[in-house]
Amino acid sequence: MPPLTTAQPIPTRQAPPTRAARAAVLASATLPLMAAAIIAPGLPAMSEEFAETPGGGLLVRFVVTITSLAIAVSAPLSGLIADRVGRRSLLVSGLVLYAVSGTAGFFATDLYVLLATRALLGVAVGGIMTAVSATVTDWFEGARRASFLGLQQAFASLGGVVFLPLGGVLAGVDRRAPFWLYAVSTAVAVLAFTALREGQRGGRGTGPGAGEPPPRGQHPQRSGTGRIAGVYALAFAATLAFYMGPTQLPFLLQDFGSGPGVVGAVVAGSTLSGTFGALAFPYLRRRLAATAITAVAIALLGTGWLLVGTAGTVVHVLAGMLVGGTGVGLVVPHLNLRLSELAPDGRRGRVLSGLVTGIFLGQFLSPLALQPLIHAAGLAGAFTWTGGAMAAGAALTGLLTGLNRQKRVRATGPATTPPHPPPQPRPPQK
Repeated sequence: MPPLTTAQPIPTRQAPPTRAARAAVLASATLPLMAAAIIAPGLPAMSEEFAETPGGGLLVRFVVTITSLAIAVSAPLSGLIADRVGRRSLLVSGLVLYAVSGTAGFFATDLYVLLATRALLGVAVGGIMTAVSATVTDWFEGARRASFLGLQQAFASLGGVVFLPLGGVLAGVDRRAPFWLYAVSTAVAVLAFTALREGQRGGRGTGPGAGEPPPRGQHPQRSGTGRIAGVYALAFAATLAFYMGPTQLPFLLQDFGSGPGVVGAVVAGSTLSGTFGALAFPYLRRRLAATAITAVAIALLGTGWLLVGTAGTVVHVLAGMLVGGTGVGLVVPHLNLRLSELAPDGRRGRVLSGLVTGIFLGQFLSPLALQPLIHAAGLAGAFTWTGGAMAAGAALTGLLTGLNRQKRVRATGPATTPPHPPPQPRPPQK
């Protein structure tokens, strides 16, 4: 008679996401990037319309960036909802609010009312971004997670390629017309409602790719608050610089005699190149350490801004935006992946929402933080100085990483191949 054994629970495995579920998440990912910047080509016309409003010149720039502030403030609450209520409920609610608050800007005739609608739009975007990132990191682990995060950022960039030029064309007809583009969120909300199901909340992924080894130089769950805070700080600094594009570029290109359509096309160019950076991320992640990927991304962004600042034609400005956009497309999925590996079980939504806060707080503070530099050096000079600072920071990071690697080699000695065992004597032949 076999010995009695204690019954063990059978481990459950989360079903792989359906094609419709993946489509809903990727479609949702196209909306946050365009949320604030889609009306950027119409900022000069908006400045003229609200010129008599006290402080109208600066407040009009906040029409773009107040959305970012609302995202930053509301994202932690979105992370809490994602962990306790569920990703699907948060995503569908955010998509509906996105459509309502976004199109409401068309009807706003008062600058302060317009700012209020833009703040509500930010609350919606914070929920969408948090729900999308948490859903993806629940679905996958390892190389599959890196690949889908890169694909998510690629779709976000492609959304900008489609909607930003269209917003520029519509702004050339009527500065209010781009607000109707937010209505596309209605169709995405229907798809998400029908295709998604509530799955696990904040646990380690059990879908495809689970159990795969970590990338070179990375150790999931190895460190806590310090490294998470470092990721937040990097996201804040990178977006503080990058958001010079949608907030300052319309005025820089105005000096070249360019209209809203050209502005929309140039900004869309940076999002197109962001697609290539995002798609290259899984390849680089398999071959480079995390610090090296960070240095490459920041170096690309800095080089792009140096090109913009020293440009003499619109074509040169476009070239700089393409290079800088590649760096942003690379850094966003990289930071998402780092946080998903560092996040404690059951708190993934809240940890990822902190990244959303860092990114959009940087966007909101970009005009304020850079205004003294713009006054001192001019718009072109501000791009040049910012780009030089980022390029120098990336070079310093690469140098320090190399020195630390050499110190480790000296301390432990070079890796050597263990000697082959001596051949064993053959048994005597009979």
